[in-house]
Amino acid sequence: MPIEPQQVYALILGGGAGTRLFPLTKDRAKPAVPFAGKYRLIDVPISNCLNSGIHHIAVLTQFNSHSLHRHIQQAYRMDYYSHGFIDLMAAEQRPQNDAWYQGTADAVRRNLRHLNDPSFSHVLILSGDQIYRMDYREILAAHDQRAAQVTLAVTPKRPEEAGSFGVMKIDRNFRVVDFVEKPTEQQMAELIIQGEDLAPFGVHISGPVVLASMGIYVFSDDTLRQSLENEMDDFGKHIIPWCMQHLQVFVHPFVGYWLDVGTIRSYYQANLDITSWEPYFDFYDESEPVFTQPRFLPNSKLDDVEVVRSTISDGCFIRQSRIIHSVIGMRSVIRRGSMLEGVVMLGQDNYGPPHHLRQAAATTFNGEEDITDILPRGVGRRCRITQAIIDKNACIGDDVEITDHTGKPDEDGEYYYVRDGIVIIPNNAVVPSGTVI
Repeated sequence: MPIEPQQVYALILGGGAGTRLFPLTKDRAKPAVPFAGKYRLIDVPISNCLNSGIHHIAVLTQFNSHSLHRHIQQAYRMDYYSHGFIDLMAAEQRPQNDAWYQGTADAVRRNLRHLNDPSFSHVLILSGDQIYRMDYREILAAHDQRAAQVTLAVTPKRPEEAGSFGVMKIDRNFRVVDFVEKPTEQQMAELIIQGEDLAPFGVHISGPVVLASMGIYVFSDDTLRQSLENEMDDFGKHIIPWCMQHLQVFVHPFVGYWLDVGTIRSYYQANLDITSWEPYFDFYDESEPVFTQPRFLPNSKLDDVEVVRSTISDGCFIRQSRIIHSVIGMRSVIRRGSMLEGVVMLGQDNYGPPHHLRQAAATTFNGEEDITDILPRGVGRRCRITQAIIDKNACIGDDVEITDHTGKPDEDGEYYYVRDGIVIIPNNAVVPSGTVI
C-alpha cells in the first residue's frame, strides 16, 4: 500500500540558536526571521506540508521561541473537520531530563512520547529555515517503492559549493554507501559522481557533482525509534551515519531552487532574488501558495515614488523617494527625498501612536506635512541607504547615509552591525539624524 499523507507526521526542527544570522536572531528564533516582506522562514516548510496534503505537523522549538509561537498560533488554525493540527513542542524539563535539547536528534528523541498515535506510520523530518518548494508525496512514494527504512532528500551540487553540507555517495540503486558531514577536500574528491549518472532519476546535470543532504528525512515510525535508542545528539553527524551502517538508507534527488539560509549574506541575497521578474523561488503559483498570517492590511500609498525592480508589501507609506532593487516590508514608512538601493526592509509590527494622536500632531505643521511624516518609525528624509538590512520597527532619522560595506570586516556599532559586508540596523534601533555608517 502506498504511503498516504494522512499517515505522515511532519516534525519541523525550529530550535536552533541561529548564531550565524545574528543580529536578526538576537530576539527571535531563526525560523521566525521575516522573509520576502510579509512571510517568516517557517512559512515555507509548513506550506510545503499543507500543499502536500500533510496536515499533522509539529514544530520543535527552544531558543527565543516567543515570536515563533505567536506567529504559528496566529497564522495556522486548522478547522474542526480536517482533523489536522500544527503543534508546538517547546523544550521542557522532565524528571528524566532537565537539560536543553542537545541537538536535532535529541530534540526528536525527547518528543517521541508525543508520537504515539498508531495511525501515523511514517515521520517526515524537516528544517525550519530553508527556502524551497517540494511536494513531499514524491519522496514518500520513492521511500515506499524502494522499501527503504530511511530516505534522505539530496540535491546535486558542485564539489566546491558543498563543503558545509553532509555529502553522500550512492550505489546504482541509489542506496547510500558513504556519508561525510562537512567533508575535507580529500574526502570530497572520493564522493564525486558524474551528473549524467542521475539522468534516470530525472536529474539533468552534467559534469562532476556531489549529493548534498537537504536535511529532509523520511523514517518509518519503528525505524525512527530504533535509530534513536542511543545517546547520539545530531542527525547529520551521528544518526545518519549510524543508519547507513545498520539500515536500508536511500536518497531521493531533488532538482530545483533550494537554499539553506545559514548566513546574513545568503539571507540577504534570497530576499533580493525575489525582486527578479522570474525569481528562483516564485510566490505567484496559485496551486502551491505560501501561507502566512492574514493581516488584512490596506494597500500601500506611494506618492511621486520611483520604483525599480523591487517588491513593496502591504500597508506602506512612501513619498517622493527612489527605491531600487529592494524589498520593502509591511507598514514600512519612507519619507521625502530618500533613496534605497539593495535594501531589505523588514517593516513594522504596527503604525505607532493611535490615529487621533498622529492627526493632532500633524496639525502643528500647518498642513505642510502629512501624517506619515511624523511617524516615529521608518526611514527619515533625504537618507541614502545602500546594501543594508533594516530590521523591524527601526527608526532612522533624517539625512542618514549607509554605504556599501562589501569587503569590509565585521563590526559592532552603537546602533548597527556589519556582517558579511552588509549593514544591519537591528530591531527597534534608533539611528540619529545625520549619521554616516
